[in-house]
Amino acid sequence: MSQGRSTAAPRTSSPGAERLAALIRESETVVALTGAGISVPSGIPDFRSPGTGLWQKVDPMEVAHIDAFRGDPVRFWSFYGERFATLRDRRPNRAHLALAELERRGELAAVITQNVDMLHRRAGTRELVEVHGSIEHAGCPACGQRFPLDQAQARRDDDVQGVPRCDCGEALKPGVVLFGELLPAQALARAEELAESADLLVCVGSSLEVYPVASLPFTTRAAGGRVALVTRSSTPVDHIAELKLDGDVVDELDAVLSAL
Repeated sequence: MSQGRSTAAPRTSSPGAERLAALIRESETVVALTGAGISVPSGIPDFRSPGTGLWQKVDPMEVAHIDAFRGDPVRFWSFYGERFATLRDRRPNRAHLALAELERRGELAAVITQNVDMLHRRAGTRELVEVHGSIEHAGCPACGQRFPLDQAQARRDDDVQGVPRCDCGEALKPGVVLFGELLPAQALARAEELAESADLLVCVGSSLEVYPVASLPFTTRAAGGRVALVTRSSTPVDHIAELKLDGDVVDELDAVLSAL
């Protein structure tokens, strides 16, 4: 189901994957925390990788800040409209599917994700906390009406300025957390609860640089749990991690499944 990759999972393992599988087996409650890196194999660029990251090409304060939406919705939607059109057609890759399979087996309690792309949901994850919101809907800040992604996109296509508008005439805001906005209180509280209760927090494809989500591994450690990392980048929590796998996220999670 991934873009440009074989769907046949390799049945090989590695010492790192064997160790992570062992940690999963030893843990009563396992929670995954995912970032942009898990969606890169689905053809979605991450935000901070040198040369390819989304924020290497545009200033997020100019196009992804709540003030940018309020002050210039035309410019805002010229950026977000293209991004949402791209995300709409993406499909989960085997890393997403691996986490959904772990949940199906009863070995994963929940997924906390920083991503807004809906790929965990499309992969079949049931217990999902989207701390940065989702592109699934766009809403009207004035009257509160909500529109599914396809309807919001159609309204953008029909608007001469390329701005999806509510029936009341106001510009719609995507259901994602923009810079300058607080995370949804309920989602953040649930994420913190899961991190605190986790015997093992597996962080997949996240640079762990964006707070308050970046503090969740420390929450797990403070409560006596362990942290494992599956990411190519260095992170501020490398020093507290029990284990770090730094290969391709698809290959690493395939190997973990093979080892279980």
